[in-house]
Amino acid sequence: MADKLLKRLVPISILVLLFIICFLFSVGIGAVKIPWEEIIQIIFFRADTDNRIILMDIRLPRVLIAATLGAGLAAVGGVMQGIFRNPLVDSYTLGMSSGAALGAVISIVTGIGIFGYATTGVFAFIGTVLTLFLVYYLAKTKNRVSINTLLLSGVAVSYFLSSIISFLMMMNKHKLDQIVFWTMGSLSSSTWQKFVISSCIIIPGVLILNIFGRELNIMSLGEESAHYIGVDVEKLKYIILGICSLIVGAVVSTGGTIGFLGLVAPHIVRLIWGSDYRKLIPYSAIMGSSIMMLADAFGRVLIQPSEIPVGVMTSIMGGPFFVVLLKRHRKKGA
Repeated sequence: MADKLLKRLVPISILVLLFIICFLFSVGIGAVKIPWEEIIQIIFFRADTDNRIILMDIRLPRVLIAATLGAGLAAVGGVMQGIFRNPLVDSYTLGMSSGAALGAVISIVTGIGIFGYATTGVFAFIGTVLTLFLVYYLAKTKNRVSINTLLLSGVAVSYFLSSIISFLMMMNKHKLDQIVFWTMGSLSSSTWQKFVISSCIIIPGVLILNIFGRELNIMSLGEESAHYIGVDVEKLKYIILGICSLIVGAVVSTGGTIGFLGLVAPHIVRLIWGSDYRKLIPYSAIMGSSIMMLADAFGRVLIQPSEIPVGVMTSIMGGPFFVVLLKRHRKKGA
């Protein structure tokens, strides 16, 4: 009993420690460096120092949004890899992020977003759902989904949607800055309001996904085996994919298109702690939060006084990682 408890506590302790280190590093680094002791004093003891406004009004909401978005994308990536039984699948490779970005861009160029942030989020969610089910429909033949066809469909649809976004950018040059924000992924306009709205969608979504860990473990045996064990595979897919769409829509409406994080974080967790989805989903969420905070922090300081958008940073990290995964996957299939 003690050994089992220890096996559960050790990985969680490691991941929480990693999260705390990445958090303190992210809120401390920037044009003005803030020591971690001062960060703790300001956050927990309300110390009124010279750096209080910088920390509380600028950096803290941005870092917390980065952590929340990273958790959502990583959890979605891990779950989708379980549903489709392929380590190369995530919301970005299936075109979901591009669909959400297109929805947000349509809201911007049509002016429907005048009612506020929530309207853009609704359009991002609609774009995510429509894109996901379009890709799934294109890949489905005779009630079966080929993983290779699914990935090809995702890439094709993503390129098509990106071309529409490019066309809208060309036709709406006066709104170019807003559109570029969505296409490149950025946390530069982070506020406490955005953190509250996004976390109210993403965090419950991740917790709900974690409930389906047992069913995802059964599905890893194959859809036919899962069906005989008593899992309604098609119903489960639609429920989980609906939740994933909601999370991705919230992510993109807050931070724009952020790629490859849902691919990298779950794979790191899988390599270290295995493929039990009851552990993989929460562990991936914490790992994704840590990676996202680091990516945004480095993006802020590498080319000061300018900054590299976080979507560009995650793509720089995730692109080579995706190539390595692809080569390993091809070798296994050979």
